Amino acid sequence: MITHIVFFKLKDNSPEKVEATAQVLRNMEGKIEQLKYIEVGVDILHSARSYDIALITKFDSMADLDAYQVHPVHQKVIEHMSEVRESSVAVDYES
Repeated sequence: MITHIVFFKLKDNSPEKVEATAQVLRNMEGKIEQLKYIEVGVDILHSARSYDIALITKFDSMADLDAYQVHPVHQKVIEHMSEVRESSVAVDYES
């Protein structure tokens, strides 16, 4: 299994904007066959080093992760995230 984690820092990190963006991410659930697990968390600490949203996804294989990356539903999410994010970091690992 492959775990793909992304942390997002938003340009506008007001509670309303963070929750709206978290919902955009959650809306992928059930719409991408290769996506076996999704969890979206909103930061509660708000420290200087915090990111606003964490996305945790799991896939059966690297091929499935690759298919997810180009899936039309995910591409629409990427469009949204490109508009609202200040920065992001990711890690992918075998789990």
